[in-house]
Amino acid sequence: MMYKFQTLFRMYDWILVLATLLLSSIGFLAIYSVDLSRGGENLSLIPVQLTALAIGLGVSTLVAGSHASLIERHARWIYFGSLGLLLAVLFFGVTIRGTTGWFRFAGFSFQPAEFAKIGLIFILAVLISKWSYSYSNMRFFIAGSFLLSLPVLLILMQPDLGSALVLIGIWFGMFLFAGIPWKYTATILLTVLIVSLVAWSFLLAPYQKQRIYTFLDPEIDPLGAGYNVTQSIIAIGSGGVFGRGLGFGSQSQLHFLPEAQTDFIFAVIAEELGLFGASLVLTLYCIILWRLVLIAWRSTSEFGVYVSAGIAIFLFVQLLLNIGASTGLLPLTGVTLPFVSYGGTSLIINLTLIGVAQSIMRSYGDKKKRLWT
Repeated sequence: MMYKFQTLFRMYDWILVLATLLLSSIGFLAIYSVDLSRGGENLSLIPVQLTALAIGLGVSTLVAGSHASLIERHARWIYFGSLGLLLAVLFFGVTIRGTTGWFRFAGFSFQPAEFAKIGLIFILAVLISKWSYSYSNMRFFIAGSFLLSLPVLLILMQPDLGSALVLIGIWFGMFLFAGIPWKYTATILLTVLIVSLVAWSFLLAPYQKQRIYTFLDPEIDPLGAGYNVTQSIIAIGSGGVFGRGLGFGSQSQLHFLPEAQTDFIFAVIAEELGLFGASLVLTLYCIILWRLVLIAWRSTSEFGVYVSAGIAIFLFVQLLLNIGASTGLLPLTGVTLPFVSYGGTSLIINLTLIGVAQSIMRSYGDKKKRLWT
């Protein structure tokens, strides 16, 4: 029995698990602080997030215990299933803050755009692994672009600019990781530019356009469209080295910081836990990305390599967009901070992807190379 336990213990990347749980714990502390400011002892955010955590850990454990070949065989169905959900939500979804992107049932909400991120990572990993060493073929580039365009167009119809940018970032990052020729890289950038112009003209809502204007000039409307970013920067700057203390941040507790539990959760952490807390969050992200890159490097399956890399790219793009918006370095897009922001669907999807990485490590990891290095 002890031998089996030790074998099971070595089958998982516990550094990745521990970093993920610590990051989620910091997120719970920040959400709890925001929840206290909203309704005193009547917490409304924490119970939902705890439920999502329980579901996410269960799904992650189940996925981690399965063989990665099962994921590869069903990758296409997961992708097409995500497209079906994105189409259905346009007709049967509920509208929140101008975006029709959620299914709501039994008091819980589900956002298909989050599931589409898994679908895109899987289908691109299948495509790249099947076209190994043939990336200069134009058909490969066209196929990958087509697979991206379907979910992006459906998401822009909601409209949800942030999720669309994340999908584009995943696609661009995975193609670069695959080593496509530079002429295709230039074509990708040109395609993104064209899609952006089309989206600006026909798909983006007025408030989303205003976010771009505000990024270019935050002082254009400091009490209106520029208010959120201005308050976020104030919150981050007022935290000092060790912060004001959990539950004592003036910007978040006095509701100067809108959407503190989602878009600006990093500002809450920086204000209440200071530079120390913000640095700890960034360090944990670096550890998670490092372990995912190691899993990709040690995978004996090309599908495993590209899925692990895709997960790392996905997390990096999301944290870049979220923290960039909180600090005023990037436009506000409404992208959540992985494992930290409030959002049941996001947390479940992120934990599931960690389970996928564990499955790849167990199924395809090079047993001659120790993971604890």
